[in-house]
Amino acid sequence: MLDAEEPLAQQTGKMLLVNDKYQINLAKTAYREAYEESNVDKLMSVFSSSGFTDMSDGLPSKYGDEARTVLQARSEELFAEYHVKLNVIVIDVVIQEDSARDYGWHEWILTPKAGGPTVRRRERYFEQWTRESDSSWRISFFFNNADVREQIGSSVSRWFMNEEPAPA
Repeated sequence: MLDAEEPLAQQTGKMLLVNDKYQINLAKTAYREAYEESNVDKLMSVFSSSGFTDMSDGLPSKYGDEARTVLQARSEELFAEYHVKLNVIVIDVVIQEDSARDYGWHEWILTPKAGGPTVRRRERYFEQWTRESDSSWRISFFFNNADVREQIGSSVSRWFMNEEPAPA
């Protein structure tokens, strides 16, 4: 709803920012769904078509088209070996014209297709998004690292809220 007290240009700008955040959140949903559906093409559609910078934890940094090629190969391997559940926890999405950043946590639940114990992994992430020529938002920079549980006195942070039993 427009506010009669605020200039229209400012209100329109706010609406565009809300729409941009919505578009990025939709892309984050596609990202999560791609992992849960083992859909490599859907996953790749979230990343810049001209390549991106990948600084994934524990792996060599990759740039441009090579980052796309390596991500595709890693994803195919992951999907061949595991059923994937991904919880995406977004802390914030910050829009700055044709660039945006978001950060938060990815909680991975990997169930081996061949049987065996489930792997639970929680990572902190940072993504730089770029508005492409078709106005869509795509990841142009990805960075993650392993998260560390916080402990204050005898209290320990809880992860995988739907997966772990509550403390007694």
